[in-house]
Amino acid sequence: MEFLVTDTPRSVWTGDALAIGLFEDALELTGDLAQLDEKLAGTLKELLLEVDFKGKVGTSAITRVGGNNPIRKIAIVGLGKTEDLKLDTVRQAAGVCAKLAKKEKCKTLGISFPVWKNAPDSTASAIAEGVELSLNQDNRFKSEPEDKSPQLEQIHLLGFAGTESAIARARQITAGVILARELVAAPANFVTPITMAETAQSLAAECGLELKILEREDCEKLGMGAFLGVALASDLPPKFIHLTYKPEGTPRRKIAIVGKGLTFDSGGLNIKGAGSGIEMMKIDMGGAAATLGAAKAIGHIKPDVEVHFISAVTENMISGRALRPGDILTASNGKTIEVNNTDAEGRLTLADALVFADKLGVDAIVDLATLTGACVIALGDEIAGLWSPQDSVAAEIVAASELAGEKFWRMPMEEKYFEGLKALHADMKNTGPRPGGSITAALFLKQFVKDTAWAHLDIAGPVWTDKENGYNGPGATGFGVRTLVHWALGGA
Repeated sequence: MEFLVTDTPRSVWTGDALAIGLFEDALELTGDLAQLDEKLAGTLKELLLEVDFKGKVGTSAITRVGGNNPIRKIAIVGLGKTEDLKLDTVRQAAGVCAKLAKKEKCKTLGISFPVWKNAPDSTASAIAEGVELSLNQDNRFKSEPEDKSPQLEQIHLLGFAGTESAIARARQITAGVILARELVAAPANFVTPITMAETAQSLAAECGLELKILEREDCEKLGMGAFLGVALASDLPPKFIHLTYKPEGTPRRKIAIVGKGLTFDSGGLNIKGAGSGIEMMKIDMGGAAATLGAAKAIGHIKPDVEVHFISAVTENMISGRALRPGDILTASNGKTIEVNNTDAEGRLTLADALVFADKLGVDAIVDLATLTGACVIALGDEIAGLWSPQDSVAAEIVAASELAGEKFWRMPMEEKYFEGLKALHADMKNTGPRPGGSITAALFLKQFVKDTAWAHLDIAGPVWTDKENGYNGPGATGFGVRTLVHWALGGA
C-alpha cells in the first residue's frame, strides 16, 4: 500500500473513493465542498440528508456516485465538535474510512480531514497509522484467508503536501505495533522463550541493534533467583533478552524499557481455575511484545537517544520442579521474597529485570506488564494504569500517550500499603491483600529500582480487545508501542 500526499482540491480529485471528515458544527457544504457536490450532481448533500448525518464521532456513511464521475464512491465520517478534535479521533476516523473503502472494493482512497491544532505532520501521521492498523489482518493460523477482496493500493492525503517524512515515521511505528500484535496473538506453542529470543536476534540484524541473550547459567551468576524461580517448572529454557539501540554520536539521554515476558501463565501450583481465562494466557507477554515492537520502530527511526530493551522471558508452568507457595526466593539485589501465590509470577520476573536495568546508568526506566486483574477492575479494558514516584517521568508518559492515542491514568503510590506485603521470614511477600492489588504490585516493583527515575505501566486491560473500533480489534492491540516510541523520541 502506498501513501501519497497532495494539495489537490477535493472538487477536482479523482479516484475510487473520497472520504471527507465533517464536524458536528460545520455540516454546511461551502467552498470547494459545494463545488464538489455540484460536480457529483448533489450526491453529497443527498447522502447527508438520507442518513440524517450529524457528524458525531464514530458515525460514517458511504454511497455510490452515479453517472460518469471520476469518483465512484463518496464517504463521510464524523469528527465530533470542532473544539473537541483529538489526534486519536483523526486516527480512528481514518481507520473507519479505510475499512469502508476496502469493503466497497476500492483500490484508491482519498482522505480529506482538517488539520489538528495546526500540526499537519501529526495529523498526517495519525491518518497513516489509522489506515495501516485498521487494515492489518492476522491470517497466519488459517488454512485460507477469510478476506479475499481486493486490497487498497493507494491512499491520497488531500491537503497534506510536505508531510512525507512524518508519514514514513508513522509507518515505522505501525510496523512495531503490528509486530507486537502478532506476538501477543500467536499461541504459546508458537511464541516461546526460544522464539522470543529469535525475534530479538532478527530485530538486531534488521535494525543494527546490539543484543545479549542471557541463558539460565548467566542469570544464575547474576543471582536472578526471582526470575529463575518462576522458570523452574518449564521444560523450555528461560531467556533474558537485552537489546540496545545506540545512536551515532553522544546520546541526548539514555533510557530503558522493560517488558514482562510470560509466554504462557498457567498460574503455577496456584493454577488458574475454571473461568479464569487460562486459555488466553498467551497474552501475558504483552509487555515484552510492546518492548520488541518499540525496538523495531526505534531501530528504524534512529533517534538521538540510547534505548535498552529488556525482558526476562519464561513460562509459568507446573511440574515436580515447580515453585511452591511458601518458598522464599532471593532476587539479584539481595531482597528476599516469600511466594504466597505462584500466580503472581510476573512481578518476580520483573524484579530481576528492573535490578538489571537499574545498573545500566540510564536516566529513566519504564516497565510495562499485563500485571494485575485488579488494574482491569479499577480502570476497565481500555485504560492502563501508570505509577511513578517521579512527577517528571509520569508527565512524560502522559504526554507521549496523548500523541499515541493510548489511554493511561496515573495511580497513587500509597507507601503505607506496603505493610500488606511484609513477611514474617522474608523481606516481603509477592502479593498483599486483595484491596489495592494493583497498587501493592507497583510498590513491590519499586523495591527493585534503587537509583533511577522509574514508571510502571499495567496494561492488562487494553492489550487485547473483543470489540472493534476504528483501528483496533478484535484481538491483540499492540498497546504500549506508540506511547513507548513517543516517550523515547521525547516529543520530537
